[in-house]
Amino acid sequence: MQLAFGISFADLYERKGLLRVDAAFLGYLQEADGGLHARVLAARGNFVEMKPLEESDLLVALAPHVEDFLGKLFGIEAEARALAEKHNELAPLYAIKRLFVQRRAMHKVKPEDARPDGFAFTTELDFARQVTAWLQDEAANAQRVEGAARYAAWAVTTPEGKRKHRGGVLFKAPSKLDFMKLVPVHTETARGFAEHTLDHLRHREGFALTDSGTDLTGALDEANYCIWCHEQGKDSCSKGLKEKAPAGGFKKTVFGVPLAGCPLEEKISEFHMVKARGEPLAALGIIAVDNPLAAATGHRICNDCMKSCIYQKQEPVNIPQAETRTLKDVLELPYGFEIYSLLTRWNPLNLQRPCPKAPTGKRVLVVGLGPAGFSIAHHLMNEGHTVVGIDGLKIEPLEPSVSGVDPLGSRTGFKPIKDISELREPLDRRTMAGFGGVAEYGITVRWDKNFLKMIRLLLERRAQFAMFGGVRFGGTLTVEDAFAAGFDHVALCAGAGRPTVLEIPNGFARGVRAASDFLMALQLTGAAKRESIANLQIRLPVVVIGGGLTAIDTATESLAYYSVQVEKFLSRYEQLERKPVWNAEEAQIAEEFLAHAR
Repeated sequence: MQLAFGISFADLYERKGLLRVDAAFLGYLQEADGGLHARVLAARGNFVEMKPLEESDLLVALAPHVEDFLGKLFGIEAEARALAEKHNELAPLYAIKRLFVQRRAMHKVKPEDARPDGFAFTTELDFARQVTAWLQDEAANAQRVEGAARYAAWAVTTPEGKRKHRGGVLFKAPSKLDFMKLVPVHTETARGFAEHTLDHLRHREGFALTDSGTDLTGALDEANYCIWCHEQGKDSCSKGLKEKAPAGGFKKTVFGVPLAGCPLEEKISEFHMVKARGEPLAALGIIAVDNPLAAATGHRICNDCMKSCIYQKQEPVNIPQAETRTLKDVLELPYGFEIYSLLTRWNPLNLQRPCPKAPTGKRVLVVGLGPAGFSIAHHLMNEGHTVVGIDGLKIEPLEPSVSGVDPLGSRTGFKPIKDISELREPLDRRTMAGFGGVAEYGITVRWDKNFLKMIRLLLERRAQFAMFGGVRFGGTLTVEDAFAAGFDHVALCAGAGRPTVLEIPNGFARGVRAASDFLMALQLTGAAKRESIANLQIRLPVVVIGGGLTAIDTATESLAYYSVQVEKFLSRYEQLERKPVWNAEEAQIAEEFLAHAR
């Protein structure tokens, strides 16, 4: 595949090629804006002396040029422009929400005057466009503007209005936070103990993805809700919410949790500003400066940034939703994965290290290929080191034309991915490939595990990386073996390891198992798939002891799996020509499963 500027697809995965990409970008920038070009070179040469606000200003100024260059490099200018126009088309929603719905309708319309009559529109965007036009000559449209304000007040403040616009963004006002009631449960004590229930439940069937996240409209709502406080140096979501001097340190929640912000100090406010401006490729580039493996974070994974948001008395900005949607918007463009992949190695917005460093000759053995392992492997390669990753689980090979590696580990070359659908599988039929550690076997279908394949390709396609599954460190390979083989360093990223065995009576009684062991068995055996012959027997009622994330996942997965289990049992029973001979206990369980399945 030949790209623009005389660059080939193979150049994107080699350091020499990436240096050519960087040179092409700098030439492109110099032709477009000589002054900005000079600022970039100066920043690269003296990054240590840059102040945070100076860096932010430079990145925001550089963003439109990165946007245009990437579109031209991959020959997708029309598609990138169409995506930018979608952003701009939605802009009236957020302007009217802030200036008209929240500042005018909610504060100036009396509760008794809030009503839906006398005003008609088709969509929330249609409402925003109409009101925008009327406000340009408010005197001539006073009656219409008044009707719109009454409707907006009704939609935001009344139960009927809230129900009607539950899925929208225009009439969604941030609610006040009650840290003692973060989950709005209804509690009953009639039976002598507290029973908590929810008014709203998202019903689930099987093991398909349960939450696909927000759309572009929702992501831009979050980006516009953000007040872009990097401009005042108060971007607490990134750097943490600090106590005033002389106390110093981070503030804490009412539960004593320090509000330290994003562990990566991702440039959140900056990417929100650029995203809201209609520059999604550059917004992903800003994310990738500090968080190149954004496919492994974001929605349903981490929320330290939200906890430290400047909004502490009302709902915070949902930064993980905005981050993941920004990634998805780019992935859905032609060659979107290749654009994302490129930004993890060459990133002109990374003023400190726009390209991978020269080879150091050092070799590192990474033990464990979960989130810690694959993250450190990526960063080690960008520092110029060679990496070999091993994992105790068997890792299934990918298609060589996609990964560039055949089942025996030889390099074969690979083709560019034009359509992201090539990498996606329904979660309930997805092959458990073994890569990803806890992200593969511990996280349930609330997160799209197709991202794991993308992360794997970011590593596996690079010539400085090799990977071997089914290798247990300390057994198959010892630390002495590693150093004898010529490794300079061993990075231990083995994660939690074996399930914890609790020191309680009857901990190994029949029917009792560790929650983490249950989740691993469910995910890795394929028992959750309807067509799989693997089976993991559970019976109701299931009692889960504990209330952490593992306990919650165990509760939801047991409930989802039980239905699959008994339906598989019934289907196979009905196909038998000769019915099996069971003992009394087996017959009781079989009848129970058949009855529940029917």
